[in-house]
Amino acid sequence: MMESEDDGVLRCRAPPRRTPSPDLASDGSSNGECNPGQHRGNGGEHITSNGKIEVEQVISKKLQLKRKAEFLKTDLMHQLGSQVNDFMDSLIEESAILEPAPVPAVFSPPLSDKERGKLRNFRPPHGEGKHFVSRRSLLDELLEVNHIRTIYHMFIALLILLILSTLVVDFIDEGRPVLHFDLLVYAFGQFPLVLCTWICMFLSVLLVPYSLFHLWVQTQCGSSSHPGLCSLLFGSVFLLYQAVGVGFLPTYVVVTNSLPPASCFIIILEQVRLMMKAHSFVRENVPRVLTWAEEKTNPRPEFPQVSQYIYFLFAPTLIYRDKYPRNPVIRWSYVATKFLQVLGCMFYVYYVFVRLCIPQFRSISLQLFDRRAMVLCVFNSILPGVLILFLGFFSFLHCWLNAFGEMLQFADRMFYKDWWNSTSFANYYRTWNVVVHNWLYYYVYRDFLWLSRKRFRPVAMLFVFTLSAVVHEYILAICFGFFYPVLFCLFMCFGMMFNFILHDQRKGPIWNIIMWTSLFLGQGVIICLYSQEWYARHYCPLKEPSLLELLKPRSWSCQRGQTEDSEL
Repeated sequence: MMESEDDGVLRCRAPPRRTPSPDLASDGSSNGECNPGQHRGNGGEHITSNGKIEVEQVISKKLQLKRKAEFLKTDLMHQLGSQVNDFMDSLIEESAILEPAPVPAVFSPPLSDKERGKLRNFRPPHGEGKHFVSRRSLLDELLEVNHIRTIYHMFIALLILLILSTLVVDFIDEGRPVLHFDLLVYAFGQFPLVLCTWICMFLSVLLVPYSLFHLWVQTQCGSSSHPGLCSLLFGSVFLLYQAVGVGFLPTYVVVTNSLPPASCFIIILEQVRLMMKAHSFVRENVPRVLTWAEEKTNPRPEFPQVSQYIYFLFAPTLIYRDKYPRNPVIRWSYVATKFLQVLGCMFYVYYVFVRLCIPQFRSISLQLFDRRAMVLCVFNSILPGVLILFLGFFSFLHCWLNAFGEMLQFADRMFYKDWWNSTSFANYYRTWNVVVHNWLYYYVYRDFLWLSRKRFRPVAMLFVFTLSAVVHEYILAICFGFFYPVLFCLFMCFGMMFNFILHDQRKGPIWNIIMWTSLFLGQGVIICLYSQEWYARHYCPLKEPSLLELLKPRSWSCQRGQTEDSEL
């Protein structure tokens, strides 16, 4: 048995004493003594202890065990770090909403039956919801790691290759490099009208909801003898304004002026955003006034000022609060970097369409709709669809919102979570767009459960999915100029199905692979079908369309060879 390797001394356990035979009496190894010279051999390579053991093998095994231990240590620390981060995030959010319940002191007098009933039925105020804390965006932290930054550099390299390929093709076709951006000029056409429409929308949302709220507050403070009737009246006026002033009029401007797609997206997305903000402002402040008007014991609450409301209209959140966590300084270099990245993503999308989408769909529109062309179209559209998905996420949810958050010193930058690690579509829906998810959760899902007394959770989830699908399809229908409910069907059919099949109990890498595969395939279907319909509507216009013809997909029957060729 080996006890020490540092001093080179090898000790052997003596075997049981036996009477040595004459032949072996002279052999030093036959007795119970250990001969160091014999056991060390040449260079100390072999030892003998109940058989021969090679020192090199022992050292090799030790090195292997050491490497394995280091690997396990690194993996364990990585998993532990991610779990601790998740735990701390959840702890911060939960600790922010915990409020001390009214527990009686040790020497307080006995509580009355009424007070006991209040304690027994204590609930947090209905208006309480999301609590904001100071935190950075996840990609800002990840891009500090060299490995993640390399992936960012790979996307930049791909953009450079797309630009080079466009220049080379133009040089071959034209004999010189051509730098024209006709598609961008077309997509953002009539921009002065877009700017005027946005200014009108913003001013109306700034003035009307705030004025209606303050007038309604006066009726609840005793100036009216019928506060309930006044609440009904002001609520109806607010809903009418939401439907007509913010809902119908901007859409009418877009449709009657036939605005191009990018200009339409600016107006319609801002329309939806301002409607959600106006709802949040009213939804968060009305319960405070009603609670004060019912009790009449507490001092009058501080109602939001105009400056707070204006800050909320620009802040990168859809949940109103009187105060948000703020950063002490503005990093203008960070703001400039984010806006430059938004501009770079816009040109990236342009080259994706020019090099990967337009040539493909122009050739597809030459033939009739069939299954083989559809399958090829879907799979050929996966790459541009995925690139557009990544670019949309990075440009808007990361760069655009962080730029405005930095300018407004808005400290809570959790606009998204690690949706790319999702093993279920339920988790993906919660982490992809946290800004919109919070609004849907607090103002649609939770309010539905509150109205139904928490009896119809599946119905509440179905209502949230339906509302989200309708709004998404409304945006695409107005901006593209046709109704083709591909996204609505994907939301309501596959989205709902995957939400229950790929739920939160699905763990492991295989479920993440399934989620990504489904996401890639869905992007291919969306890009393929909407692009086909766009070109079909362009190549096969209807002279006297009926309502049924407007709703029927034109790509199912259009063949460009039977129509006059025209330019996009």
